[in-house]
Amino acid sequence: MEQTVFAGYQPVNNINVYYEFYPNHTSEKTFVLLHGFLSSTFTFRHLISLLKKEYQVLTIDLPPFGKSAKCNRYVYSYKNLADTVIQLTESLGLKKMTFIGHSMGGQIVLNILHMMPELADKAILLCSSAYLKRSKLPLIITSYLPYFHLFVKYWFARTGVKKNLQDALYNHAIINDEMINGYLQPFLSDEIFVALTRMIRDREGDLPAQILNQIKTPCLLLWGDHDKSMPLNIGEKLNKDLTNSELIVLKDSGHALPEERPREVFNYIKGFIDKYHNAAEA
Repeated sequence: MEQTVFAGYQPVNNINVYYEFYPNHTSEKTFVLLHGFLSSTFTFRHLISLLKKEYQVLTIDLPPFGKSAKCNRYVYSYKNLADTVIQLTESLGLKKMTFIGHSMGGQIVLNILHMMPELADKAILLCSSAYLKRSKLPLIITSYLPYFHLFVKYWFARTGVKKNLQDALYNHAIINDEMINGYLQPFLSDEIFVALTRMIRDREGDLPAQILNQIKTPCLLLWGDHDKSMPLNIGEKLNKDLTNSELIVLKDSGHALPEERPREVFNYIKGFIDKYHNAAEA
């Protein structure tokens, strides 16, 4: 029997956010999935199919990505994106969730753990963005030029979805038309490039070490040994700066773990959850 999914839009924090919610009446555990930069819920499709059999799953298209609204009035800072996720989970009546963040989504998760630690019981960070600085001032100033979004669009067209996937994946053999089209779809309108221009201005730097030290939530860090976007040394540093974390390295894997290693990622997540559950029952 096909499992129910509630998919739609919720107006929160002055923007329409697209989400998919997969209820599971046999489990009270809810996972919240946050994707990376230039990505969407699409990146989690394999992981969702595994998680939803045993747990409740909420997956969110972070503005301006995926099917969420693209608006040049919205503030695309990580703090505001984290606040948008918090407001959406509150509107759905969810509490004590486990957050899964891939790449940029991992940095949004860390912001949530810093802002509202009581919201999460655990977190899983997949090749999480960390230690990135704010855009340089000349780029921020240039972003105010009329039609700057067309330069952003030109850059995206020049690098191309296939090239980005080749950079993100260790195993290029799994790249197919479905994958290319899935990542390309949200970028077929100019609205996204206007919003990305705004994001260049709004995105603050990643959380500094002194803030990371204050995060007490148990965190599982999963990293690809061939990650070019967020090299393994970033994961090792993050593991040291977080006070309650463990790092697992997946061999022959790149940056896009939900694409390349969904089954292994699921098994590690399940083991992580079960370990704490069993400890609580002991």
